[in-house]
Amino acid sequence: MAHAYIVETARTAGGRRGGALAGWHPADLGAEILNALVDRSGIDPAAIDDVIVGCVTQAGEQAFAFGRNCVLASKLPESVPAVTIDRQCGSSQQAVQFAAQAVMSGTQDVVVAMGVESMTRVPMFSNVVLHAKAGMGEGPFSDRIAARFGTKDFSQFKGAEMIARKHGFTRDDLDRFALESHRRAVAAAEAGAFDAEIVPLAVDGGLHTRDEGIRADASLEAIGSVKLLEEGGMISAANASQICDGSAGVLVVSEAALKKYNLTPKARIVNLTVTAGDPVIMLEEPLPATAKALERAGMKIDDIDLYEVNEAFAPVPLAWLKATGADPAKLNVNGGAISLGHPLGASGAKLMTTLVHALHARGKKYGLQTMCEGGGIANVTILEAV
Repeated sequence: MAHAYIVETARTAGGRRGGALAGWHPADLGAEILNALVDRSGIDPAAIDDVIVGCVTQAGEQAFAFGRNCVLASKLPESVPAVTIDRQCGSSQQAVQFAAQAVMSGTQDVVVAMGVESMTRVPMFSNVVLHAKAGMGEGPFSDRIAARFGTKDFSQFKGAEMIARKHGFTRDDLDRFALESHRRAVAAAEAGAFDAEIVPLAVDGGLHTRDEGIRADASLEAIGSVKLLEEGGMISAANASQICDGSAGVLVVSEAALKKYNLTPKARIVNLTVTAGDPVIMLEEPLPATAKALERAGMKIDDIDLYEVNEAFAPVPLAWLKATGADPAKLNVNGGAISLGHPLGASGAKLMTTLVHALHARGKKYGLQTMCEGGGIANVTILEAV
């Protein structure tokens, strides 16, 4: 079977809502990643066969063939095509999987997989709100869907509460996990672990090179004082992912392209898995998806050296740890979305960028990444550092 290789990765430092990246048009955020991937790899930009861009809220500045607009804002030639995809929070992880499938099939040799989300300039759910104001029907969930599942309220927030209760977690469990996310992110940032990942962006006052969501002063008391999202619940803004602006991408190539363009691989893609399950509890799907991915790869959880499980809400990675029996010390070793931010469509490529760098920094071999996604879907990708 043909192999797909990651030869370069890049991401912006996360920007808080209304923060350092608020002045950046999202197409320009995407363009900076495209430029960085070309510069870092040294590849001829005209050799890129396609650009696959994950983006969740495709409205306003992130509408109208948004992926193509990222290319047009970059230094890539206009001959490079692009497409925009939406698999909710897993959009750019799916972009990587589509890119790998194109390369492994032999239909393309050089593909950029990336994601962009400006949650400041294009707020979450604004595409649904715009449709409602324009009189475009009753929303995304039809009466037939409501009859099948007994609701039209498919809420990730409610799903997170359901997972916490199902798996027996307390608010203290969630808050302690959130605190550990900040502690790991602080340690990683101070050690320079993110330096090689991040593409510096010009902002007022200089260059934006540090994830704005990291809190060096985080404490269990402060996290525990944050108001709950619903009365009697366990989820708060402090033990959930942070709203974030950012972009990230990886350059995926074939073995023929490695030789033709004299490229050095950073990782080989071992397994691509996507599954779907209950759309109501929604965020639990990484558990069975991981089991399926490991089975397909002929591996066990202990064969994996590092895990990246998106911290959409603290109960998700906690439930994943409980179900898989994985070593918590190997999970999100540089922090996660609770501390670093979750720029929706960009998070899949962002996590993969961090995972590739973390594997090399620690001299480790195998990494596994998974994301919970709206609608009860989950992607799992297994990588081998080379």
